[in-house]
Order: sequence, then C-alpha cells, then structure tokens
Amino acid sequence: MGKLALAAKITHVPSMYLSELPGPRFGTRQDAIEGHQEISRRCRALGVDTLVVFDTHWLVNANYHINCGVHFKGTYTSNELPHFISNMGYESAGNPALGHMLAQACNAFGVETLAHDATTLQPEYGTLVPLRYMNADQHFKVISVSALCTSHYLNDSARLGWAMREAVEKHYDGTVAFLASGSLSHRFAQNGLAPEFAFKVWSPFLEHLDAHVLAMWHKREWADFCEMLPEYAAKGHGEGFMHDTAMLLGALGWRGYDGAVDIVTPYFGASGTGQLNAVFEVTPQDGQHLPAAVASQAQGYKVATRL
Repeated sequence: MGKLALAAKITHVPSMYLSELPGPRFGTRQDAIEGHQEISRRCRALGVDTLVVFDTHWLVNANYHINCGVHFKGTYTSNELPHFISNMGYESAGNPALGHMLAQACNAFGVETLAHDATTLQPEYGTLVPLRYMNADQHFKVISVSALCTSHYLNDSARLGWAMREAVEKHYDGTVAFLASGSLSHRFAQNGLAPEFAFKVWSPFLEHLDAHVLAMWHKREWADFCEMLPEYAAKGHGEGFMHDTAMLLGALGWRGYDGAVDIVTPYFGASGTGQLNAVFEVTPQDGQHLPAAVASQAQGYKVATRL
C-alpha cells in the first residue's frame, strides 16, 4: 500500500522569513532555508505526495487534532512574533482523505484524535514556515497535526506517530513524509536580550545538553534517548513539550528504532533556542517497543510525561 518515505526533525524559526527581507537580518538564515529546500528535493525524489507536519505551534488542550482541509490559502501574521512574521502569504492543497484515515487509525490504537476538513482553521507557522521553502510551487499536499499538547501523555504522542505510520503503510495509496516541526532546547532569550541572543543558545547548559543529544543520535542510542525524552523536554524547555519528537520517534519504532540521522542543517542558535534540520532514516519496525497505553488520567505532570 502506502509508504512513509522520509522523516525529519525540522526548524521553523521565524527569522527564516525575516532573512528574506531587506534589513540587518537579510540572508542570515540562508542555511536553514537551504536545509528545507534540500528536504523538499529529497521528498520529490522519493515520490512524496503529502507532507504531514507535527506542528509545535498548534496549541490544543484536549484530544489530538488533524487539520486536513481541502485547501489552505491566506496571509499570516504571527501573534507571537509579529515583528518577525508579518503579512506572509501562503497556499497549499490539503488531503482530507488521508487526514481522516490517520485519525481513524489513531482512534483504533486508543489515541483519541479528531480530523477537521470542513473548517476555517488555518495552519500555524510551525507548518507555514516549512511550507514556504519546501512547497513554494504547491507540489505537495499538506496535513497539519497538533503538537503543542498541554494536557497529553508523551506515551500517547509516540503511539499516535506509530498509528499514523500504520495507516499510511496499510491503507493509503501514496507516499508520505512526516516532519516534526520544533526545536531542540527552547528557552527563549529573556525580554530585552533578544538581539544579543539572535544567534546564540540561552545557556551553556542547554547548548551542552543539545550536543549530548546529537551525539546520542549519531551513536543511534535511541532506547536511551526515548527514556530521557520527558526529562529532556522539561529541563531543555522543549518546544511543545517535545510532543513532535515523540510522534516522530513513535512512527520510526520508538525504542526499537535503529536508523541513522543525517544532519542537513547543522545545529544553530536562534533567539536563545537550539535548532537544526535532520533527516531520520526510515527503517522497518514492528512497533513492539512502543510505550503501553496510559491507564490513569489523574497522576500528575511527571507521570503524564513519562514513557
């Protein structure tokens, strides 16, 4: 049936858009933009028809949600950083059929998920920034998945990722890429210090923590990384509590994953946060190393994030 052809952890820093505009930041994120363009090139070579983006800027307080509208078009200004992204145009086709297929598989796997196609809901910039550089010609369809999950178990996000891969491989007649759109450490520079940290990570601790994680990825220490993910998300100020990362690793097999990582855009600092573009090898997996379903819903934050 279908195929998950490419999986990646990607940046969506708004300074990429600012980098296009005349001014002091012009050209300063060209490496990140070129990383997105390289991922797009690889997707095209692999025959990908739809980009599924796990978006850490889509905040949800209950359930998991899939934005699978028929077509997305508009002009976007960030409510978070309107001086970075203002009046940015976007347009992409959606994939409602795949969106409902993904939701159905997640629900069957015990992860409550809702698909929205007849909606005025538009994607957030965790989806829109990558699409600007990966899909300027509207070559791909796009689906956005909520990954700023305020009341969710990382266990369930990992299982959601696996269920989505199962749906693609068993029921979809096409080829898909999964993109985890979010940073590594994500401690923004304190207000008033943002210009000083425009190209830096907030602290040596966070920079060393990210470096250790990248070394683990290089050595394929996936079981250990999955074990430490909840604490990494907490102590590294993980963007979206790193639900995008749990989704991606879940799709790849979680603790049983044994693939390599190709760093397309080397690690860089942006407004205090740690960023990169990295493509993960997609290997055959059987899902036996996924975390079990969470039985209790009232055990507190630490248990809620434990894997």
